[in-house]
Amino acid sequence: MDEDLIKEFHLDAIADADPYPYWYEDVDEPDSNQTLVRTVSCDLCIVGGGYTGLWTAIIAKERDPSRDVILIDAHEVGSAASGRNGGFMESSLTHGVANAQARFPDEVAVLEELGLKNLNDIEAAIKRYGIDCDYERTGVIDVSTIHHSPSYLDELREDYQQLRSLGQKVELLDGESMRAQVNSPTYTGGLWRKDRAAIVDPARLVWGLKAAAESLGVTIYEDTKATSVEKDGVGVIVQTPLGAVRAGKVALATNAFKPLLKRISHYIAPVYDYCMVTEPLTPQQLADIGWTNRQGLSDIPNQFHYYRLTEDNRILWGGYDVIYYWRGKVTTENESRPETWAKLSQHFFTTFPQLEGVKFSHAWGGVIDTCSRFSVFWGQAMGGRVAYAVGYTGLGVASTRFGAEVMLDLLDGKRSTATQTNFVKEKPLPFPPEPFRFMGIQTTRWSLNREDRTGKRNLWLRSLDRMGLGFDS
Repeated sequence: MDEDLIKEFHLDAIADADPYPYWYEDVDEPDSNQTLVRTVSCDLCIVGGGYTGLWTAIIAKERDPSRDVILIDAHEVGSAASGRNGGFMESSLTHGVANAQARFPDEVAVLEELGLKNLNDIEAAIKRYGIDCDYERTGVIDVSTIHHSPSYLDELREDYQQLRSLGQKVELLDGESMRAQVNSPTYTGGLWRKDRAAIVDPARLVWGLKAAAESLGVTIYEDTKATSVEKDGVGVIVQTPLGAVRAGKVALATNAFKPLLKRISHYIAPVYDYCMVTEPLTPQQLADIGWTNRQGLSDIPNQFHYYRLTEDNRILWGGYDVIYYWRGKVTTENESRPETWAKLSQHFFTTFPQLEGVKFSHAWGGVIDTCSRFSVFWGQAMGGRVAYAVGYTGLGVASTRFGAEVMLDLLDGKRSTATQTNFVKEKPLPFPPEPFRFMGIQTTRWSLNREDRTGKRNLWLRSLDRMGLGFDS
């Protein structure tokens, strides 16, 4: 087929896609809560109504039902990353075992165990609170393809050996075995991590967590933006446009949005990720690709795709581009990027040529909080009365619960296995100020793309490695 005709065909596949998250088509989206219009008081105020904030509220009430908890969100609960992500729930707290090995080599085993316990605790909570979120613990496969440098297959083998040494249930797949799981002519191998990941409807999960928090007595205010946080005698006051919250302690769960504590802004960079969902596949199309075990999939280069089946057998396909806008601008305008959707469409049909003719029904984007170590970090302020957990870098669906639990440990002065790790105690290296931040991120993206094609890290990436800096999606 002529290349121009192929390009036109791929563009036609996205022509009628609705520019908002597929998950929002659900009829069960809850009604909005009231806006805070007066000054109220509580024991714990949580700023941010995504996964981190909701888990913080739930765990706080589970630990102490008498604790008065208020949660505020600038918009609607779950309207940002928590309600619009791909729905991959991985146990890793560190953006993969290789990243843990590079940064916390003496803590890999304990961090992997803490991650598994966290995922098990999430599964138990979903059952306990009756959250209907299409949860499927199918595992995830890291995939290598003919388009990647052969060195990435070596990395899969190294990860396999390390995960096996940690006693994990993993299977190394050659090209034929990989294609028997999911049929793509591009696959050359894979690493199936069988019990350490699940897929979920992210919006239904966040709505279910909201209902669970309210059932425990948490008060939630929406359309209530926190404008400042300041000391207030022995407590803290959180100001909002029409009211305020006086609290004994405050948990900040603002993630990619402008932080209330200026110090946090040095460590995080808001980046945009994009994805799409196909129309439901026919029985014949499903037979053509296999995928009977319904694992989540992710290819393994620096610029990677993630993809999975939805409950009604659509394919969610996203990733690859990760975009940092000048000065870290966060706006709804950035949630639309047709050039990325066109690129993703082309990559999709390269991976699954047997699905030519399939259309995409939805295409959207969202902002992610990234940091130089690719994983959540914590901190405290105002004499320990304020704590924060930010920097998840795209693998937060599960790790947000861990982030919330540790944040509460810090606020409550509770000593735990987690709080004694360097992973919790240390912070990532800060990003440089603008314009060097923007230039550095663009140079890094170009260099990572080059490594994916050649398998070689250039001088820029090697320098970042020595400094412990990174950039990922």
